[in-house]
Amino acid sequence: MRRLFATALLGCGATLGSLILPGAARAASNMPQMDFSNPLNLAQVVWLVIILVALYFILANWALPGVGAVLADRAHRIQVDLDAAHAAKAEADAAIAELHAAIKAARDEAQAEVTKATDAAKAEAARQAEALARKLDEQLSRAEAEISAARAEAMTAIRPIATETAALLVARLTGNAPDEARLGGGIQHALSARGLA
Repeated sequence: MRRLFATALLGCGATLGSLILPGAARAASNMPQMDFSNPLNLAQVVWLVIILVALYFILANWALPGVGAVLADRAHRIQVDLDAAHAAKAEADAAIAELHAAIKAARDEAQAEVTKATDAAKAEAARQAEALARKLDEQLSRAEAEISAARAEAMTAIRPIATETAALLVARLTGNAPDEARLGGGIQHALSARGLA
């Protein structure tokens, strides 16, 4: 420290010496402030150097280290905040990716449920349609059987009605009783021609 102070004083002294000699030559004619032959001016320059050196040491040992510490602390806080922000961004990105994955999984699951429900509804509709078709087939078969039975019954009833009606007509028109064998053969021929016998 003393060595630094001594070096600074020697440097200032050399600078003052280089300023004093040319200044003294011009002082009489130009500027009274540069007249270093005046002891008042020389004392002012010496005190200026002493104050500047003292100010330098005060700043170098007390003020500037505090400012440097504040700047270093500020840089450290900024770095910590940046690291926290990067970590938060990475966490948010991970949460967003997880959210997108959950939404996709939910969408896929909902689509699967919709497909399953649609397939179940189609299967139920097909089952009901098949049951209804069986029921209608049964009803149709019963109706056809009833129609066939009614037709057979009507066919059995048509021969006596036709025979009776024909005998009545022949008797009224001719006034004589008809021949039963001939009448039966004519009715059989007429029914066969119409597909009723």
